[in-house]
Amino acid sequence: MPDTVNLIIWLLAGVAGGFAVGDLLKGDFDLGPARSAPAGAVGGVIGAKILQLLIPSLNGLDIIPIVGQIIAAAASGAALTVVTGAVIRRRKRR
Repeated sequence: MPDTVNLIIWLLAGVAGGFAVGDLLKGDFDLGPARSAPAGAVGGVIGAKILQLLIPSLNGLDIIPIVGQIIAAAASGAALTVVTGAVIRRRKRR
């Protein structure tokens, strides 16, 4: 179970990544703020947790591991937001 500080970092970075990709891909895979935030948050937590499991030395609270966790959480939050947008868009076409 991640500690509270890591969880907050992952959530915030994932939400930021979800919002960023939503603004970047406006119209194509945009979910809107109500759906981008939860998708980014879930993606951020999942991605950073996977990174933490793959690289166990990231468990401390040093600056470099925190930056790596922020990057991983933002990237995975953005990725899950795009995948969610693509799935929703494809389901609407049917």
